[in-house]
Amino acid sequence: MSATTLMRSKRFAPMFWTQFLSALSDNFVKNALVMLIVFQIGGTTGSQLVALAGGVFIAPFFFLSGLGGELADRYDKALMARRLKLAEIPVAGLAALGFVLHSVPLLFVALGAFGVIGALFSPIKYGILPVHLETRELPAGNALVEGATFMAILIGTIAGGFAVAGGVAGWPVVAAILALAVMCYGASRFIPLTGEAAPHLQITKNPVTSTVHLLRDLKKDRRIWIGAMITSWFWLVGAVALSLLPPLMKDLVGGQQSVITLGLVIFTVGIALGSGLAARASQMRPNLALVPLGALLMGLFALDIGWTATGIETAAAPIDAWAFLATTTGVRLSIDLLGLAIAGGLFIVPSFAAVQAWAPADRRARTIAGVNVLNAAFMTGAAVALMGLSAAGIGLGGQFMVVGAGSLVTMALVMRAWGREGLQDLILFLYRLFLNVEVEGRENLPAEGEKAIIAPNHVSLLDAGLMYALLPSHAGFAIDTGMAGKWWVKPFLKLAKTWTIDPTRPLGTRSLINHVKDGETLVIFPEGRLTVTGGLMKVYD
Repeated sequence: MSATTLMRSKRFAPMFWTQFLSALSDNFVKNALVMLIVFQIGGTTGSQLVALAGGVFIAPFFFLSGLGGELADRYDKALMARRLKLAEIPVAGLAALGFVLHSVPLLFVALGAFGVIGALFSPIKYGILPVHLETRELPAGNALVEGATFMAILIGTIAGGFAVAGGVAGWPVVAAILALAVMCYGASRFIPLTGEAAPHLQITKNPVTSTVHLLRDLKKDRRIWIGAMITSWFWLVGAVALSLLPPLMKDLVGGQQSVITLGLVIFTVGIALGSGLAARASQMRPNLALVPLGALLMGLFALDIGWTATGIETAAAPIDAWAFLATTTGVRLSIDLLGLAIAGGLFIVPSFAAVQAWAPADRRARTIAGVNVLNAAFMTGAAVALMGLSAAGIGLGGQFMVVGAGSLVTMALVMRAWGREGLQDLILFLYRLFLNVEVEGRENLPAEGEKAIIAPNHVSLLDAGLMYALLPSHAGFAIDTGMAGKWWVKPFLKLAKTWTIDPTRPLGTRSLINHVKDGETLVIFPEGRLTVTGGLMKVYD
């Protein structure tokens, strides 16, 4: 189902607008607070307070997600959503008052309250999607939700920054924030009822105990645990990028508020593009091949942002967005931010959709809550780490480099956890993406453990990679000793099972015969070289 169709569906649209309006409200408060800190306090202290603001909002997710997951499984998710959105209205009033007074302490209190409601609402928000959507619809649904979340961040930042800079009068601000909360509650009343997934579940009153139980249960299923760790890394990178972006653009680049807004626009558009691409590449099920690719790209773009930031010379006078884009540094940072965000969308959408699909129906909300706990732990840890790195004298460029290096390590860990099957999915996806490869007749290939000899014709050096992506894990490759000795071939030999053989020595085939007798599937390119005619060349005896 397309995104447009989903947005017209009563199964999805009310939930979408509920979460969008809710995210817009709390991100308005959070980013208004960030703007107050950046433009009124500034300096090292301001950078640390910006990181602290993220931590205050995220910390409740660590302590209360367990309770939220249990409540969402015990009671009807739609009814729980309505009650939480009703409770959000007075909190919005407190935030509006703090915003009008430009009171940083009052905004911190409101931000913490939004975090509490968000922690209880998140298991409902993501747990309700698999109830009303089919598995094939989950990537598109998650792409819309993720894109809307970052769009809410963008709109909240622009509006918050405008209000802070322009000194908007009190009552219009109060009316706007309260209107968002009331509309959010109104949208929640149209969410279709889900029924009680676990009506006999006993609610754990101790939030610490429920959190421990959540993580323990989450770790029992290896693939869900790995998926949770993957999604947590995305939110860590996103939290770090959004925390470092304002001081990067203001303190290093010397930009005005319009430059910060431009950076957020670029980042938000990138997330939406990446999420849309991921949904499009996931037809019948989440395309997990995108996850390591997204991690690689996140790492490279974050490293380049860090490298660029270390060489920036601050402008003598504050510059606006157009002046920023007129510089080589501005263009480079803009491309890096866009690339980082697109990679993030490719990374998060299939991984989180897979976790939703894998979770048992009667534990789905608690599974999502467990993922939220890990997400919160990663983001809270990131906030603390940023404060520590800043206190240790490591600049913004160095902090981005740490994130980039961590993303590359994450890619390696993902590939290691997935093993050959994950690498096969990735290779086949790349062949389809860049070479438009179509595969027919896969049902005729040998099953796992079945012995066979496969002798394809040799059109390109890419043939071996394609065969590796298609064949079962026990398949091995016969390779010419001369080819195996080439420096650029050796790294690939570590990924596959290979046997080197000199094709000019007939006795060299004896070991291959024994391997097939032992149950191996053997791949031989019998021509010994690439075809120059497009057809079969001479085949070795």
